[in-house]
Amino acid sequence: MTQRPYTQADLDALCEWDTPTICNALEVVVPARRGYGFTVRTFDCAHPGLKPICGPARVGTIRAAHPHGRTPEADRAARIGWYEYVANTDMPTVVVLQDLDDVPGTGAFWGEVNTAVHKGLKSLGCVTNGSIRDLDMVAPGFQLLGIINPSHAFVHVVDWGRPVTVHGMAVNHDEVVHADRHGAVVIPAEAVKAIPAAIDLLTRKEAVILEMTKRPDFDIAKLREALAKSSEIH
Repeated sequence: MTQRPYTQADLDALCEWDTPTICNALEVVVPARRGYGFTVRTFDCAHPGLKPICGPARVGTIRAAHPHGRTPEADRAARIGWYEYVANTDMPTVVVLQDLDDVPGTGAFWGEVNTAVHKGLKSLGCVTNGSIRDLDMVAPGFQLLGIINPSHAFVHVVDWGRPVTVHGMAVNHDEVVHADRHGAVVIPAEAVKAIPAAIDLLTRKEAVILEMTKRPDFDIAKLREALAKSSEIH
């Protein structure tokens, strides 16, 4: 298995914060990443109330608009190959699945069966520009970000283990992905352990401003005062 500069406990800790907060922290820890590395379009979220998920990515591509054209044996081998790839992990993963169709979302890969299978293979959820369905029958605790549609059409796995892009977020195999109802972001492996301290700093800086806004005498002068005090916190 891959040698990682973080532990499962480090990833679990990041699930205590929502994805926008993780993005804020990355602006401090890796400023060059401020303009990319996150999704830039809206998803349908199967379970908005679930905690964020965070784990190394398992990446793949699908199509659904047309039949796959493979023999039954070849199609079965492709499906098993994908499942074997997902299962090859030492910690819970996040699947990132790119729909290659000209109109992504024609058919749903994700529903009752595949969420149960992937949860059993230690996946926490999926981020996809493709379709999701069976929302009332999704495996408990399994998160889905995608497009809600009713049919699976001709959906099939095309490839896996190669870089994918979903809603503007480029993801490679094993990169750390954090996701919740807001979307998803890739966290550089070397940044994982530094994020809690960055969040603590940002929280302390923001607290000065937020507390000032609650004062009955809050005005533009008080705002200037709060901004100045916030900038002095390091």
